[in-house]
Amino acid sequence: MIWPRARKRHLLIISLFTILLLCWQINQGATEDNLIGDEISKLMRNGGSLLAADQGILFQHNPSTLFSPASILKIATSLSALTILGPDYRFTTDFYLDLHHNLYIKGYGDPFLTSEEIARIIRELKFRGITVINNIILDSSAFDLTDGKKPNGNSLNPYDATNNALCANFNTVFLEKSINGTIRSAEAQTPTLPMMIKTGQNLEPGRHRVNISTDKKDITRHFGELFRSLHNQAGIKGNGDISHGTMPPGAKPTYRHYSSKTIHETIGPFLLYSNNFIANQIYLACGIKQHGLPATWEKARETMTDYLLDIGLHQETFILEEGSGLARQNKITPRAMLTILKHFKPYACLLPSADGALIKSGTMENVYSYAGYFKHNHELRPFVIILNQPENNRDHILKKLKMINKRGAISPNN
Repeated sequence: MIWPRARKRHLLIISLFTILLLCWQINQGATEDNLIGDEISKLMRNGGSLLAADQGILFQHNPSTLFSPASILKIATSLSALTILGPDYRFTTDFYLDLHHNLYIKGYGDPFLTSEEIARIIRELKFRGITVINNIILDSSAFDLTDGKKPNGNSLNPYDATNNALCANFNTVFLEKSINGTIRSAEAQTPTLPMMIKTGQNLEPGRHRVNISTDKKDITRHFGELFRSLHNQAGIKGNGDISHGTMPPGAKPTYRHYSSKTIHETIGPFLLYSNNFIANQIYLACGIKQHGLPATWEKARETMTDYLLDIGLHQETFILEEGSGLARQNKITPRAMLTILKHFKPYACLLPSADGALIKSGTMENVYSYAGYFKHNHELRPFVIILNQPENNRDHILKKLKMINKRGAISPNN
């Protein structure tokens, strides 16, 4: 069919107008994104940020500068563990009973030996016919953490708990002190222990979760007191010394306990509560998997460093001191963190959810960070915000990145 000349001219005008309108809208959107980007940059006196889509970078500021990441580093530790250990990995603990009814317990770093888990172990020992436990000998030789500076602090704060091959309740006690000075356990599943009485003497009335690992001997004492109290409650008799020792040479375990939860099942709660102790237990376990016993900080650093290099990071884009983000010596660039997030996408649902985003936060003095994903249609778009400055502007920056995410224009600096 041959169109009349006037109608052809009319369609041509409409087409040109549509093209011009689209060009104006694209330019207007890019201009608005540039203005938002300028606002973000002004909020970053010392920081970097990135937002990416499948088709490219949507925003970037200081993407190649090293910054202290704080707890968003736990995403890298989680990814390493899920790959190196495997999502179905379970920590183990060995139990050996000699002819004198002395129980040897050898730990391999299980961070989830809570009161409830130890009660399960004791039920299993009872089921296997153990009716008497005399001396309790605790073997923590699977960890040798004397090869470098301790990455944690040295306070009574729970997040400073020391890592160890054999420990209970994250190397903390949760106690309640009344106004009249009476001290008791603050949780029903944990009996009141002599260590709680000692620890609570100098505390104010109220509830306190206290790190008991400032003295290494207290780690052994705490585990032993808890185990003794729980096995007596369960009807297993016995009394004796609680000491630190090693499993007899060539001994075969009476019982090998596998943690109730897999690594995959624990990553979500671990990221939600941002537990530094768990992060480094997992980090050290990765070193054991690659380099054998005993666990050392150097083996763990080498293992995680090699893994990050394997997924495409460059050596100059990160510095690892430990696996929790607590050490300020940890450094990473926003671009390297973005690469980690791209590989973590299959596990993105393990991150906490907030305001329509999947997000992990990191906070220390003068360090404020976010890392995670925005949802855009059926796409997960990774973003990173790292501030190493006194001003905590990360929430303002997050809102502005969300605005750029909605528009979806590719950064001209890409």
